[in-house]
Amino acid sequence: MNFIKYITCLALLSTLVACKKQGKSSEFTKVSSQFREYWYSGKAEVATYKLHQSRYGEERKGNATLIFVTEPFSRYRQVKLDQPENTGNDKVSIMKLNFIKKFNTGIYPYSLLLSAFSPIKLEKDSSTLKLTMSGQEWCGQVFTQMNLKHNQYRVQSYSYFESEGDESFELDKAILEDEIWNRIRIDYHSLPIGKFEMIPGLFYARLLHQPVMALPVKATLTSSDSTLNYLIKYKDRSLSINFSKEFPHRINYWEETFINLKGEKVSTSATFDRMLHIDYWSKNSNKYEYLRDSLHLTF
Repeated sequence: MNFIKYITCLALLSTLVACKKQGKSSEFTKVSSQFREYWYSGKAEVATYKLHQSRYGEERKGNATLIFVTEPFSRYRQVKLDQPENTGNDKVSIMKLNFIKKFNTGIYPYSLLLSAFSPIKLEKDSSTLKLTMSGQEWCGQVFTQMNLKHNQYRVQSYSYFESEGDESFELDKAILEDEIWNRIRIDYHSLPIGKFEMIPGLFYARLLHQPVMALPVKATLTSSDSTLNYLIKYKDRSLSINFSKEFPHRINYWEETFINLKGEKVSTSATFDRMLHIDYWSKNSNKYEYLRDSLHLTF
């Protein structure tokens, strides 16, 4: 009997070791000293891009801004913590992206803002916790918010269009297109490859009046000497994001192709212009307006 117990214990130990190794293989994020020095320095990365936005069948010139910063976040209330030192297990460190687009359509302007809140430690929290998007132009405004609750996203969507109206519904958890930008900056090895389902970007969904829902995609990651290119292909749309191999993996340009409301195949693209690694929130005095010139901000 002792011999049988010994063999049984060995079998259980082997199983536990095998499970542990399998678990480790799925851990993407190893927070290095280089990562900590850059992303936990009390500064944000503010990068501007020259934007060519397709709208109403014409190309519009404008600018796009990607702002990346780490913050302490509430896992349960899904808001930035005011006193992170007193929150215990509720605290999760996230990468926040604020993605801004500004362009004109004839006489009137468009202003779009998207925020994505993605956990740094993807092996513990593999999904983005919160996503918001708002759009303002002279006809009115729209707003969408997605909050992760267990294995579903709770979606709240508001619009001045009758057909879209005010909606509240749940979606099964899936990879968000809008979290890809954060995954590139946290650890590009976490980018999903192959065929799977993805929830398209909220800019696209709102501007093209598409329902927010998961769709089948195929994604590839290709390499050149100094850059990597992540390509997402939907049935009638694609998004290509080019970024640097070297840390901190700056996003160089992106291009989106899609079918517009007129049935035409069009594209939107943006190319890197300027960047500052800066605590912008402390630069709100008029004496700091010159920094806008440093970023070529004209809107």
